[in-house]
Amino acid sequence: MWKKSFLVFLFSLSAQKVALDCERMRKTNEFPPPSLHSQTDTVMRGQNVSLSCFQQNKSLEITYFLFRGEKCLQTQDGKGEPMIFNLTVSEARDLGPYKCKAQVANCSKYSHPFNFTFADPVTTPVLNISVIQTKTGRYIMLRCISNKGSLPINYTFFEKNITISPVISKNVRKSAEFNITESNTAEVKEYKCKAKNRLPDHAKYSQAVTIPSTGRDCGPFCLQLLLLGLLLVLIVIILILAFWMLPKYKSRKAMKDSAPRVYGNIPMEAGIYANVCENQTDEKPVPGLETKQCVSSAQDGAEYSQEIHYAAPVFQQVAPRDQSEPQFGIGDTVEMENSNNSKGGYVYSELVF
Repeated sequence: MWKKSFLVFLFSLSAQKVALDCERMRKTNEFPPPSLHSQTDTVMRGQNVSLSCFQQNKSLEITYFLFRGEKCLQTQDGKGEPMIFNLTVSEARDLGPYKCKAQVANCSKYSHPFNFTFADPVTTPVLNISVIQTKTGRYIMLRCISNKGSLPINYTFFEKNITISPVISKNVRKSAEFNITESNTAEVKEYKCKAKNRLPDHAKYSQAVTIPSTGRDCGPFCLQLLLLGLLLVLIVIILILAFWMLPKYKSRKAMKDSAPRVYGNIPMEAGIYANVCENQTDEKPVPGLETKQCVSSAQDGAEYSQEIHYAAPVFQQVAPRDQSEPQFGIGDTVEMENSNNSKGGYVYSELVF
């Protein structure tokens, strides 16, 4: 009997000690409430997540309990390290609220509730650019929108890889706008935008849009176009000359082939000559006769016939005068002075054509 009473006495003493220790820890803040958190509070359906429960007191052996509502899901024991609970969020009930309970003996503390939120990822945004040319440069309007994804959506604009705008948040499904004024229009510009909502690591970038240069200095591109244009003009000129000269060349060649062959001063050994002039060269010319033409016909080995006309010179007797060098020509009078007698003489000259 006394043994039973002694055991009850010891149990009551230990319970009082534990109660005194729990009360002391509460007053001295040796056992604060645990903290429960996750890397993100926004998830997609079916996403795997992790919840971390941690107690600042690293000297106590603590038992951790994870609750969803009133239901205990998991239990872990640890000392001085955070406890990790892995979950899959597939339905609305998996969103929470979640709580973590840390317990030492009969002393326990609860964390603040934690909830998840479903979100849909953004789709690839579309970038539209409008350019207004001004006297001093150009006015550029950039518009970016993602047609799907949970709101709000944050938009950022880039020139190549350099950020040129602050973060523009949209709580409605409308385009984010950003305007630029440029004075240097000779450079080629490339723009793109980024869309991101509360889902981490799900940012999407638009396709890059290039604005061509409109300035006077077009650089190597214009030089290449100029060289190409000159080459094309040169080719066209060569073709025109070729088509213009070819018919003339062909016609000249045809005329040359059809014309009779002329051998010049080369003697025609196979030629046949006929002198149709009635007056022979050895006969004395009779003064007063009319000028006659001598016609010679020639025929070479190629059966080409030619007629050569000769004019017969006329010589007249004239009175003698001072001796001078005779002048000869067709139809001219040849005069010579005879020193021995006073008779006029006749002088014959060979006429060469």
